[in-house]
Amino acid sequence: KQLDSHPWLKSPAIQISIFLSPLDVHINRIPCAGKIDYVNYKKGKFLEAYKDKASEDNEQTEIGLVTGPGTKIVFKQIAGVLARRIVCHLKKGQSVTGGEKFGMIKFGSRTDLIVPAGTQIDVQIGQRVKGGESILGRFSNTSNINPSPTGLIEKPRHTSTPLSMTENGFDL
Repeated sequence: KQLDSHPWLKSPAIQISIFLSPLDVHINRIPCAGKIDYVNYKKGKFLEAYKDKASEDNEQTEIGLVTGPGTKIVFKQIAGVLARRIVCHLKKGQSVTGGEKFGMIKFGSRTDLIVPAGTQIDVQIGQRVKGGESILGRFSNTSNINPSPTGLIEKPRHTSTPLSMTENGFDL
């Protein structure tokens, strides 16, 4: 989904939303290496997580991350109808590694990744993705970001860096 702007990014952005059914694994992973700039918890509704309004209205934790080269991204843990508990182990100022587990959402829920406009998106609507394996997209001209030490995420190519965010079983 194209966004006109995000308050923290202050520029046009792209939102990738991943729906998790109650049968999926709900562990969340860091999309790429960087430093946590903020962690904001917001109380809210418990709409069906696959609905667009869930990204705005539902209970959620929003995390802002700055990569080594200074690219800003946002990712969210969003509760759904059944998910009534979000667990997030991140703190402001914390350095993180791509692929690192940072929390979970209990039962059916959603995860959003908001990246700067111009990011190459490597997934399609309806595609099933797997944490630590699926590359969601690539930043351009930031090949020095290390997305994951696990070896499960493809190594950066010459002019891009992979993003991956979820544990096995997440749906897009």
